[in-house]
Amino acid sequence: MATTTAAVTLTSDLLSDNMSVSASSTLMKAGTTADGLDQIEYAVIEIATGDEFDLIATTPTATKASKLYVKNHSIDETYYVAITQNAQAIGRLYGGPNGTGDWMFIPADFHDAAADIAITSNGGTNKIEFALFHEGTALTTT
Repeated sequence: MATTTAAVTLTSDLLSDNMSVSASSTLMKAGTTADGLDQIEYAVIEIATGDEFDLIATTPTATKASKLYVKNHSIDETYYVAITQNAQAIGRLYGGPNGTGDWMFIPADFHDAAADIAITSNGGTNKIEFALFHEGTALTTT
């Protein structure tokens, strides 16, 4: 059985007391705690300003589990990629010095070919790493 674990730790001193939150999860197939996600699509790409790129080339089956990781490795903090799904804005991932760029890790619902996650580069050429962890794909027609 494949095992993939996601973990995140958040710390902040923005409040009057320090905050520290940690969470982790083993990525499992939908509806079970016995079988882990067993497929991955992974790439590192460079996208020029103004270009749009669909991160997911195939459509995982909608009723199955999918998790998406995206990180901006651009070293200029003014460079960013705008993230959309089905033409709806999700947010921006900015670059940062020494690999400190923004990242995201989200559950994803790819219910049809139009539901792809797209990124659009702004400010300069952005270097983007992404991985889709999932339990299967379904071929779709366009």
